[in-house]
Amino acid sequence: MTLRTPICDLLGIEFPVFLAGMGGISFAELCAAVSEAGGFGTLGAAASSPEEIRSQMREVRRLTDKPFGVDLLAALPETLEASAEVIIEEGASAFIAGLGIPRTVLARFHEADVKVFSMCGRVEHARAAADAGCDAVVAQGTEAGGHTGRVAGMALIPQIVDAVDIPVLAAGSIVDGRGLAAALAFGADGIWMGTRFVAAREARAAESYKKAILEAGSSDTIVTRCYSGKTMRVLRNAYVDEWADRTDEILPFPEQSALSYREGVMNLSLDNYEEMDPNRSCMPTGQGCGRIDDLPPAGEIVRRVVEQACQTLARMQALVVEPAGRDRP
Repeated sequence: MTLRTPICDLLGIEFPVFLAGMGGISFAELCAAVSEAGGFGTLGAAASSPEEIRSQMREVRRLTDKPFGVDLLAALPETLEASAEVIIEEGASAFIAGLGIPRTVLARFHEADVKVFSMCGRVEHARAAADAGCDAVVAQGTEAGGHTGRVAGMALIPQIVDAVDIPVLAAGSIVDGRGLAAALAFGADGIWMGTRFVAAREARAAESYKKAILEAGSSDTIVTRCYSGKTMRVLRNAYVDEWADRTDEILPFPEQSALSYREGVMNLSLDNYEEMDPNRSCMPTGQGCGRIDDLPPAGEIVRRVVEQACQTLARMQALVVEPAGRDRP
């Protein structure tokens, strides 16, 4: 059994399982592994220079010939335009705007036949992205790890599906095939999955971070602005607790991010990703962490998700029966 939705045809992929473009985590090896397994790998390039992006894209292409994308923050336009040309030159199939709508480069991407996605935490954000010409949106519920909004996925995903006429990916605590089946039931075209892939063999995450995810329950995450200045769901630790009574001192984005880099708690660069103190470091994690208990290869995760989703959908279909003895109209 397999699954195929319209977004698979849009991008030329086998399964509607997308790797979230997590800065500091979704490097070439993980991105390529997801794409090679039939899903859609995404490089998380928010902390990368244009030349670092070029290097990572070339490494992805060395590892696979399958489609993949690049995720950047549209909220940082001064770096976006230079990176956009690299993304086009090196052959990405999609660009994903992690924060905001990439209005300044959207037409340029479309000229190069690069699809443009936008992350959305509210219905009005999705409408604005569709109106601007984005090819798809990611409806991310507050359960998700990393930068996140306030609306729960069960409420948000079907509302965004109803609000726009472009493909919708579902995000937020989706860690297995049941989550994919639920997303499809809501009308989404696929899933955007982050935390489950942090706990993958190829993920460029510190072992202490992976271990923390395996040991965490759903109640061990918290939304804070102390790392970046924007609301972010992370694993709760001593550093987060220190800021709990100092919220008035938190700087706006991106100044708070710069402070976090200076204090050594934002381990997102290619050079220092292993230097992570779990009592202080930023560890973006969704509430679905309570169902993660192993560290398999990324390709196995993709295959498991698709297989379980097919089984779940088949079981649901079996529940649909014609009532006995009822007269048909």
